[in-house]
Amino acid sequence: MIVVMSARASEAEVRDVVSRIEGAGLAAHVSRGIERTVIGAVGEERGMDAASFESMAGVERALRVVGDYRIVSRAAQPQDTRVRMGRTVFGAGGTAWLGGSAQDWSEGALRALARQVAAAGGKLLYAGGGRSHASPYHYRTLGVSELERLHDVAGEAGLGAVAELRDVRLLDAHLERQMEALLLPPQSLGNVELLREVGRINKAVILQRDNRLTLDEWLAAAEHVALGGNHQIVLCECGGDGQSVSLDVGGLASLRRRTHLPLIVAAPMAGGVALARAAMITGACGLMLDGVAWSDDEAPAWREWLAGAVE
Repeated sequence: MIVVMSARASEAEVRDVVSRIEGAGLAAHVSRGIERTVIGAVGEERGMDAASFESMAGVERALRVVGDYRIVSRAAQPQDTRVRMGRTVFGAGGTAWLGGSAQDWSEGALRALARQVAAAGGKLLYAGGGRSHASPYHYRTLGVSELERLHDVAGEAGLGAVAELRDVRLLDAHLERQMEALLLPPQSLGNVELLREVGRINKAVILQRDNRLTLDEWLAAAEHVALGGNHQIVLCECGGDGQSVSLDVGGLASLRRRTHLPLIVAAPMAGGVALARAAMITGACGLMLDGVAWSDDEAPAWREWLAGAVE
């Protein structure tokens, strides 16, 4: 069972709900988000009546949720969640987006991308989120020097920075450089320790998925983050290999019925306008645009489309 407290609920009212749950022989898990507190009852719920909780002071609603993901489910929160990253809000209508590179994090590439993003009216520059290379000699991940470079380039262009996080030991470095959001690539969504640590901080997080992860595994990863109290979660569909060239419209439409979290789609800038339009039809609220392939010929078409799509 999930008990959602109202935004004005006091600590005493939260304690009363916890006491009732524990008095029934169940464990109470309290997740404190920015807007509201969610209390999960863990154990055999037989005999527990949701209506009895809804009559308690400070309770907004109580409901039984079946499955491994509860806090992030549409049943727990019918309305869409809004997640802010700097000056950009995902899930607020229109098309929010961020631009950057999954592979090339050199200073020259980042500066070129920052100019492209700013010229198109964007407010967020990202680095990372690419697929890991199988060879140990080609494996790359963002380190402290790359984070500092991204922070400086984005700041000079008036953009917020979003950086990939794969190693929990670099979490403090991301926080110290005031990244607007953390980007967890598909291969990191099975790292429960990393997900739980991200859940303990007040920072937006983007969880990327490719076809190696099922929708249930994707939502379970989001639940790990939400259990820590961080409900600022955005889901990002990356397609087959991190460079989306097709879209599972049925799967993403199903996802929108199952969760209140904002959904965005990674679209390659080369020939990706049609994909972007299709993503919006599925219920996506935004895009993650890989600008490496954004040539001078393609840029005007993207700028025109984004100008009309962004609220």
